[in-house]
Amino acid sequence: MNGGTGKAIALHVAVIAALFALNFVLPAYHHGVLARVMVLAVFAMGYNLLFGYAGLLSLGHAMFFAAGLYGAGLPMVHFGWGVPAAFAAGLVAGILLSLVIGLLALRTKGVAFMIVTMMFAQVGYLLVYYFGSWTRGDEGLVIQQQARALHFGATRLDLTEPVTRYMTALALFSIVLVATLIVVRSSFGRVLIAIRENEERTRMLGYDTFANKLAAMVASGAICAAAGAAYVILFGYVGSTFASIQYSILPLLWVLLGGAATTLGPLVGTVLMFYLIDGSGDLLKTYAPGWNISHLGIVGVALILLVLFFPKGILGTIRDRWARWLP
Repeated sequence: MNGGTGKAIALHVAVIAALFALNFVLPAYHHGVLARVMVLAVFAMGYNLLFGYAGLLSLGHAMFFAAGLYGAGLPMVHFGWGVPAAFAAGLVAGILLSLVIGLLALRTKGVAFMIVTMMFAQVGYLLVYYFGSWTRGDEGLVIQQQARALHFGATRLDLTEPVTRYMTALALFSIVLVATLIVVRSSFGRVLIAIRENEERTRMLGYDTFANKLAAMVASGAICAAAGAAYVILFGYVGSTFASIQYSILPLLWVLLGGAATTLGPLVGTVLMFYLIDGSGDLLKTYAPGWNISHLGIVGVALILLVLFFPKGILGTIRDRWARWLP
């Protein structure tokens, strides 16, 4: 193990340990927020695998998150499925959808790929309304509290209880973070980076670039679907907003802010964006209650400054300038 690898592993362990420790010190509001942020960071990590490492810009990843969301939520509401079966259903839905979409969309490149993925996502969004008798469209579905629990014999683990919910979100985040670190440091991860940098040269070296991109698409879809399934189980709501184009743009924004092709960038970007939007609104209410200023204006200025001073995202720029060992 070289020094860079040791530092990378130590950093990831420290981040997981810090998130674990925060469970015991955060006030109730931020405790719930961070649990939600960790699940959404998993969504961003799935997006980062395809965009950051394989170089494929998708505008349709909301459909994979929604596949997990509805794949888990609908059986819980309509068929009374338990948490393990519902989570598995959401995960399988995301894997199958990403496989089918990958086989079709990966026949295109560049802007065409971006447009095709957006079109597929829009079809998924419209299907939510078409099957409104099942999905309830904009109104959405609320998963009852008693259904969101794990049963181990006579023991019942309530996933709506704040500490349990937080630790479950942390467990999912930790598993995906470690898996992502292993993948990007593997030969498969190196091939994805080679495809991103020069696909033709990678093909000339004998690699099946289509198969590798398809594998990246399926892995990305599976991670996003896992985030969607976890979201509905932990927070108890399924709605069409999660299938909209907004939820395809958000993970791109989170990844760009934190640093594309960095394993921890999605977490940094998700935390920053959430607290930037939420915090700027609170600041205006506190210090400028009479001013007719949108908090999004403050967010816009902050984003411009970040782009100017951190052009490759926060961790991406730090890696370029000071810490080349960052994965």
